[in-house]
Amino acid sequence: MKPPRAGSLYTDLPEPVAVEHFDELLTGEAFRLQRIVSTGQITPPGEWYDQDDDEWVVILQGAAEVRLADEPQARRLTPGDWLLLPAGCRHRVEWTTDDGPTVWLALHHTAAGGDR
Repeated sequence: MKPPRAGSLYTDLPEPVAVEHFDELLTGEAFRLQRIVSTGQITPPGEWYDQDDDEWVVILQGAAEVRLADEPQARRLTPGDWLLLPAGCRHRVEWTTDDGPTVWLALHHTAAGGDR
């Protein structure tokens, strides 16, 4: 049996750098759980994420704006707000706070056959 593990999502936050910081927290056969720390980063102009897996994100600290390709305006996310991005949903990060870290929790998982 594996021993229990514990930690804090707010420990060891990286200093602001030019790129987002990704920490793999847990992986399984059909999922990957990450902590993402943004400090003002955005998706480069003209680029879109278009993933093969579903992604569920929640903002734990800070704020961000995520734009979906089929929506005219970005969605503002603040602590506690979450968003489910189905596989193939083109999206981009338009803004993250630059006066402190934005801490995300992201669950990437095999695309589901329907809503749950």
